[in-house]
Amino acid sequence: MFLGIDIGSSSSKAVIINAQLEILGKAVINTGAGTQGPERAVDAALREAGLRREEIKCSVVTGYGRIAYDKADKQITEITCHARGAAHMMPAARTVIDIGGQDAKIIRLDKNGKVENFVMNDKCAAGTGRFLEVMARILDCSIGTLSSLSENATEEIIISNTCTVFAESEVISQLASGTKRENVAHGAHQSVAKRVAGLGSRIGLTPDVVMTGGVALNKGVVAALEKETGQKITVVENPQIIGAIGAALYALETASKLS
Repeated sequence: MFLGIDIGSSSSKAVIINAQLEILGKAVINTGAGTQGPERAVDAALREAGLRREEIKCSVVTGYGRIAYDKADKQITEITCHARGAAHMMPAARTVIDIGGQDAKIIRLDKNGKVENFVMNDKCAAGTGRFLEVMARILDCSIGTLSSLSENATEEIIISNTCTVFAESEVISQLASGTKRENVAHGAHQSVAKRVAGLGSRIGLTPDVVMTGGVALNKGVVAALEKETGQKITVVENPQIIGAIGAALYALETASKLS
């Protein structure tokens, strides 16, 4: 049995696979680096798989919090693991868009599913899940409700500030001026899409384009990205655990080389 752990800034994911590449257990815990989230995710995945920690032959950790985690056999970057996981789930993928809590990544793959090029924004919360969390708080709704809220938008509004702090003030002013919450939610999705599309223009988006990460569950962002990039975007199954799947696959590969 092989374990992959993906420790993000806002959530922890764990996946257990066997030698036949079947997923036996998986878990997503909504607390990330610097918390008990990673261990809780591992424990939950083990429970689902009906396994004990001692039965894991090899483990690989990836993600934002991987450096501080010392219970895995190996550490591998999230770029590499997301590419591996996405290519495994969708072999036709040539571009991976991953929007996490604190960063956004675009990874271009070759025909063998290997990383050919990538670009990453980890310096600013604009275009990330954190930006959407701030918008949801201002609109007094859950982040999961943003998508359905934006479906009822009646006009296009622009959130012009690229900084999340200034964008927050801008949105508060728009709401005070009578702008509908639905239109603000739609504008927030468009803002994220513009930032990510701008990132993608630096390396190009080659079909098939797939999306991973927690933000992929937001249909409003996916639709806005399709409109902004002119590309059809496929959301892979269980997009939050793709990095952990990639890590588990590398754990299997590592164990095979050692045996």
